[in-house]
Amino acid sequence: MTEPKQPLTDVKTLVARVTETNDFADLIAHVPYAKFIGMQVNRFGDELVFQLPANDDNIGNPVLPALHGGVIAGFMEMSAIIQLMVFMQTSKVPKVVDFSIDYLRAGYHKDSFAECHITRQGRRVANVHIECWQTSRKQLIATARAHFLIE
Repeated sequence: MTEPKQPLTDVKTLVARVTETNDFADLIAHVPYAKFIGMQVNRFGDELVFQLPANDDNIGNPVLPALHGGVIAGFMEMSAIIQLMVFMQTSKVPKVVDFSIDYLRAGYHKDSFAECHITRQGRRVANVHIECWQTSRKQLIATARAHFLIE
């Protein structure tokens, strides 16, 4: 796991730096849960695709084996937070107001991906739609809607 290059004192400066370099490892290193589950961020033009590499520690059902639902939800929530931080250049970490997830199928023990869409942005609240898949974007394992307080 990557350790933060420097202590987090200014969120906006950190976000600007990782956005400019497209190296999100330092930002992930400042988010303990994202670091714990092994989350990664890849940028393709103006889009971010979040990756949750297969990890034995994230298994909830060893019989299938399948990811723990809380890991999937946490991965999707962290993805939305980072999406907001990067595209809105926030000076503080967005706070979750509401998070609603729909599990569509089992998330097996393989890499998972998420993509976020900011559907509405007000002065203080942002709405984000998140989709999570594994093998194909057409076969989602979960979708979520989240509202965040932004400052």
